[in-house]
Amino acid sequence: MLIEVFKSKIHRVRVTEANLDYMGSIAIDEDLMDAAGLIVGERVFIVNVNNGERFDTYIIKGKRKSGEICLNGPAARKVQKGDIIIIIAYAQMPPEEAKTFQPKIIFPDEKTNLLT
Repeated sequence: MLIEVFKSKIHRVRVTEANLDYMGSIAIDEDLMDAAGLIVGERVFIVNVNNGERFDTYIIKGKRKSGEICLNGPAARKVQKGDIIIIIAYAQMPPEEAKTFQPKIIFPDEKTNLLT
């Protein structure tokens, strides 16, 4: 049996763009992806601190060292530029592994979205 557990989180980043006319996804600065252990195409859950919206999408690579956090496609309707969001990923693993697993949590600068 596998259970789903919290794997990683990018805590409180600012949306830099919301692009409705794109196929879908969230573009995340590649530095943030690396620090949180996230990969292109991975499913992530988005929590909008400003309005309470919760939804999921998949990751595309944003420009490294840019602080880019861009919601695309229909997800762009659930955020506005400047909103604060939390990006969460989960993983499936056996319960015994989950007991000792340590998630990666990063806390970028809330104004620039860059790692300090």
